Amino acid sequence: AEAERIRVKYTDRIPVICEKVEKSDIATIDKKKYLVPADLTVGQFVYVIRKRIKLSPEKAIFIFVDEVLPPTAALMSSIYEEHKDEDGFLYITYSGENTFGEAV
Repeated sequence: AEAERIRVKYTDRIPVICEKVEKSDIATIDKKKYLVPADLTVGQFVYVIRKRIKLSPEKAIFIFVDEVLPPTAALMSSIYEEHKDEDGFLYITYSGENTFGEAV
C-alpha cells in the first residue's frame, strides 16, 4: 500500500490525509496528503494547516481524529499509533467549529 511504502522510505515521517469537515464554512485545503515529522505536536500540525488555508489569527480551527479533538501537546506519532487507518494513513478532519463536542 502507498502508506507502507512511505513509512519504509521515510521512517521518521507520518502519512496524513487532512480534509475539511463537510459542512464547515472554513476554507478548503489545497493539499490533502502530508508527510509530517513523527515528533511534530498536534498544535504544530494545526499551525501548518492554518497557514495552508490562510486562516486569520482570530478565527478558530479545530482538528479531529476519529471525531475527537486530540490533545494539542500530543505527538503526531502517538496519535498515528492509536488512530491510523488500516490503509496506513492517519485521517484528520478540520473545521471552524467544534462540531463533535468536547475533548476527551
